[in-house]
Amino acid sequence: MPSSGFFKILTMIQRIQTVWLLLAMLINAVLFRIDLYTAHIIQNGTDTTTAINVTNYYPLLIVAALITILPLFAIFLFKNRKQQKGLITLSVVATIGFIALTIMRVGNLNNATPPATGGAYSVLAVLPVISLIFLFLAMKGIRKDEKLVKSLDRLR
Repeated sequence: MPSSGFFKILTMIQRIQTVWLLLAMLINAVLFRIDLYTAHIIQNGTDTTTAINVTNYYPLLIVAALITILPLFAIFLFKNRKQQKGLITLSVVATIGFIALTIMRVGNLNNATPPATGGAYSVLAVLPVISLIFLFLAMKGIRKDEKLVKSLDRLR
């Protein structure tokens, strides 16, 4: 069988961790289009609505870009499981950082002057948590591949 680029990509897609990483990447890409939190602020008798999203806070933007790109890079490292695991671990840490930054940003908004009178997280604000689940499933798939390779090495 020729070792063209098409067959390499086909081999990569056959691994379940590729599916999990692709789903994590797609979910993280959605973060650029949604409001994570919406708050109501009354100032001078006027009720205004303020939204926290990825694009209006640079630290969130940088981390969101990182957690979107890292799973994509990990997909293409399918022949180097050690580097792939390292990128997934970095993506997990960055995703936890994204969640922490979001919570801190909401806390800052609620403690601002004038304070928010009410607010709510978007239902889609759970997407980073779902992404974490997919990243853990991808890591589990890589470990399963490593066990398979080790068992085949013992048979030789």
